[in-house]
Amino acid sequence: MEILVCVKRVPTVGGAITLTADRRAIDTKMSGFTISPHEECAVEEAVRLVERFGGSVTVVSLGPAEAEEQLRACLALGASAAVLLETAAGAETGPIATAAALSAVVRSGSFDLVLLGNEASDTGDYQVGIRLAHLLGWPVATGIKAIAMADDGRSLTAAHTYRGATETFTLPVPCVLTVKEGINLPRYPSLPGRLRAKRAPVTRTDGPEPAAGEIRMTSLRVPEVPKKQATVLGHGAGAVPALVAVLTEIGVL
Repeated sequence: MEILVCVKRVPTVGGAITLTADRRAIDTKMSGFTISPHEECAVEEAVRLVERFGGSVTVVSLGPAEAEEQLRACLALGASAAVLLETAAGAETGPIATAAALSAVVRSGSFDLVLLGNEASDTGDYQVGIRLAHLLGWPVATGIKAIAMADDGRSLTAAHTYRGATETFTLPVPCVLTVKEGINLPRYPSLPGRLRAKRAPVTRTDGPEPAAGEIRMTSLRVPEVPKKQATVLGHGAGAVPALVAVLTEIGVL
């Protein structure tokens, strides 16, 4: 079984988000980069499928030269090969051009399954997986949290949850799936895996030029978060009636 997993280099943000001076990117001086949790789960799911059914996992990323770091992290987790569609530093590629570039990679191989994260963790885009499937003419299912291959390898079932109900789809192979965090628990890379990843070759090709007419980002804005405030009910015994009223209101009394 040949599986292609598409990953994206995104900022690692665990605290307050700050923007660059031109408000067109997240300031990553104090954070660094990674791939999104959805994509980590996609890599893990691909490795598990190959461990069970045989084959190989290829990871591909469209981004700057530095995205090689994220590809090698995926190689350390068990991927067999990596492809970097290199773009110029600071270049912005929208979902249309991204899907087109990825479709060329898919057509250059003999892949049975393409996995992506359900959405980009930096921009929240949900488009690439669906656009890619459309260009390939392959069936697609999104938001997947369970995958099971048929015994004959010609189809698979994929399930997601919608409004509390589980929906299960049967798709012929090849197909495209976008997976969500929680489909599995990604493994930690082993020391042999890290050493192998450092030596493994990464295939580099030129990424696409930004296409005219695409929707372009002009600026970013960090939403204001309401500040938490504490209310002093009173002091000493005089605060008891107000305290009782609050406890009654929230159903404690």
